[in-house]
Amino acid sequence: MDILAVIPARGGSKGVPRKNIRLLVGKPLIAYSIEAARGSKYVSRLIISTEDEEIERISKNLGAEVISRPQELAKDNVPTVDVVLHVLDVLREREKYIPDVVIALHPTSPLRTSMDIDGAVEKFLNCQDCLSLISVTEFEKPPFWALKIENGYISPVFGEKYFKMMRQELPKTYKPNGAIFMATPKVLYRYRTFYTPKTLAYIMPPERSVDIDTEFDFILAEYILSKGNK
Repeated sequence: MDILAVIPARGGSKGVPRKNIRLLVGKPLIAYSIEAARGSKYVSRLIISTEDEEIERISKNLGAEVISRPQELAKDNVPTVDVVLHVLDVLREREKYIPDVVIALHPTSPLRTSMDIDGAVEKFLNCQDCLSLISVTEFEKPPFWALKIENGYISPVFGEKYFKMMRQELPKTYKPNGAIFMATPKVLYRYRTFYTPKTLAYIMPPERSVDIDTEFDFILAEYILSKGNK
């Protein structure tokens, strides 16, 4: 199996400025994803997709291959799949290279490990009829307890029935954690999303599911990494 890992890393960021190369416990944030991909026993090629010269320089210094993406694919509303498809297009046109499987690894998931990547690959390859895979983590609190505020007063989003139920009575629910997305190129070109009719879930624990989008997320990741190092 020829498995390509793509790390989409644009220069702009609203929540945490320049977060992809901001130092996290002494290393640029993107370094954690590069190291996890390079440590995988299944990933055969790693490419960083960026429009940013500094990210490109740092990534190359960390031993990663870089493909420059156009500015129109560096906006904050561009789906990850579009960036991955651009990388696939470039590789096919330049080298006639088409991998068997492609994995998208967001640099904002520094706690994802090589073992997570390998576990996800094994689960995907052992599935007979799945089309894609995404990593998820369990909701900390049941979303059935969500509240809305109207005219200053709270009311349950999903109705009184669920709001009055105990946690043990409610089904387990999961959310994407942004760490791992996987599919074949054929599936991505057909559906243009990793969320297909048959998307397999790779479950990760909350302590490895921090997705850095805010300063608080950065502080949390820093704490977990520092504690782990000790």
